[in-house]
Amino acid sequence: MIETVALAPGYRVSRLLKGGWQLADGHGAAVEREAAIADMVAFADAGITGFDCADIYTGVEALIGAFRERYGQLRGAEALDGLKIHTKLVPDWAMLGRVDRRYVESIIDRSRQRLGQERLDLVQFHWWNYDVPGMVETAGWLSDLQRAGKIDRLGGTNFDTARTAMLLDAGVKLASMQVQYSLLDARPENGLVQLAAGRGVGLICYGALAGGFLGERWLGTAEPSGPLDNRSLVKYKLIIDDFGGWALFQALLHTLQAIAAKHRVGIAAVALRHLLDRPQVACVIVGARSARHLAATLDADRLRLDEDDRRKIAAILAERQGPKGDTFALERDRGGRHGAIMKYDLNAVPA
Repeated sequence: MIETVALAPGYRVSRLLKGGWQLADGHGAAVEREAAIADMVAFADAGITGFDCADIYTGVEALIGAFRERYGQLRGAEALDGLKIHTKLVPDWAMLGRVDRRYVESIIDRSRQRLGQERLDLVQFHWWNYDVPGMVETAGWLSDLQRAGKIDRLGGTNFDTARTAMLLDAGVKLASMQVQYSLLDARPENGLVQLAAGRGVGLICYGALAGGFLGERWLGTAEPSGPLDNRSLVKYKLIIDDFGGWALFQALLHTLQAIAAKHRVGIAAVALRHLLDRPQVACVIVGARSARHLAATLDADRLRLDEDDRRKIAAILAERQGPKGDTFALERDRGGRHGAIMKYDLNAVPA
């Protein structure tokens, strides 16, 4: 049995979650449906019973819905009930000024249909542009749908500290906040971690392996100069630049490799364990495309870092230069390096 956490009273989920972004259409290499479903079955059988997706991850909700159906057939209703599927509601940037109660309910109903669930386990809400009013009202409509039985728990995703507090102060009961957090990106520590601790909000973290950069493949390699393989690598190469550049990144990898060798695990397990041990971190999403990464993921569950390991990691992180600012602030700047590669309008309006 792997570690679990009570994200809210009566809501328990594995601390390691299988991510869905890398399975989205247009992310990178094409996804083979039957292989992807078999991989999800393997993760669930191993105890990783939490799965992360979103309304804007093209094709992923439907893929997880097919997995749920298959898992119920293979393992029975009790095993199916043990799964937790975390999705999102992310209105398009261009749609924000027109979001209303009907639009919100139609998105939720579409997710319920795709996933094959009468009640969604956790819906994580996002609002692209703080200058457009309606954020709190939209969260309130989600709360209404929660009371109506269409949603079990509510969370947020990529809100900064001030807006997280605003939602909580408005009475929105956030069980979680999903944010980018890793050895390379510690922006949640610039206020959000402290707020979450004081208000009982668990952090669900993505980007923990920086799209695969935090692994043996990149150890000792020259800085890439040509096109990268997928959107994740493009995104997280920018984070490495902000972290302190390729030389500091390589120093981090060498430190992680030495710790990994001592514990007979891989670099990824050390990076995941470090994040699982951070204050207020409830769950960590692993964006594994296939079950080939399952054993390495499970290593993170059993690994325990000692004081010498933590001291060595802290010595490298003391040289970190960034990224600076609050959670997701860089990505909200559509003209900036990070914002320019984002896709802000992926949520086709339901009929």
